[in-house]
Amino acid sequence: MRILLTNDDGIQAHGLRVLFKVFKEAGHEVHCVAPVTEQSAVGHAVTIAMPLRVKEFKENGFRGHGVYGTPVDCVKLALSALLPDKPDLVVSGINAGANVGVDLLYSGTVSAATEGAFMGFPALAVSYDDFNHAGLTDEHGRYVVDMAERLPLGDLPHKCVLNLNFPPRPMAECKELRICRHTSAMWEDWYDERKDPRGRPYYWLTGVIPPEKVSADTDRALLTAGHVTLTPLRFDFTDYELITSLGGSLG
Repeated sequence: MRILLTNDDGIQAHGLRVLFKVFKEAGHEVHCVAPVTEQSAVGHAVTIAMPLRVKEFKENGFRGHGVYGTPVDCVKLALSALLPDKPDLVVSGINAGANVGVDLLYSGTVSAATEGAFMGFPALAVSYDDFNHAGLTDEHGRYVVDMAERLPLGDLPHKCVLNLNFPPRPMAECKELRICRHTSAMWEDWYDERKDPRGRPYYWLTGVIPPEKVSADTDRALLTAGHVTLTPLRFDFTDYELITSLGGSLG
């Protein structure tokens, strides 16, 4: 297969380099176009008021294009200008930190895959449920390659994104794959007020998804229990029931 590889952690991130390595080892053609700097939680941002510059990265068997822009910029630029041929699959990841529930709206990882799907290509977003990548190995990458090779790419619905998440444990200790829905539980956020070395205040966002609000059959609960999770996504925000009810009130 011809793979377009991207992420939101940056072109030098460990998770992206793992995927590049294992896809190449499996004999696939890999084109990497990823942000030069970390772009976590930028969502579906697109650069429209300044030029996009590209830097080539070549070291230790790795080759890719770093874009001074967002993950979505990377995919749009790759598919419109940089790639000599169209890919069979767009892969975004492996992200540091899970992408479950409402994270799907914030995530640059998922947004990059979504842009690939919007442009007509099968797309897979991949994340690891730990902000520390130390436990992420080639075995996790090979699991992604195996899944990509077995996906019925020609039969996936138009504009479909597959969202894969790994629990923070060795691949041999992961429980079986569960294909599931995403949680509807929301983050409960707060800002810690802290002081910099000069005594000036700054604020740091933190928060939790309350476990008691997470349904047992959803991605967050299954991932916490040690399962690999896969959630097929579609991005149609229309509330069809409300169309009917508002039609009766306002029509």
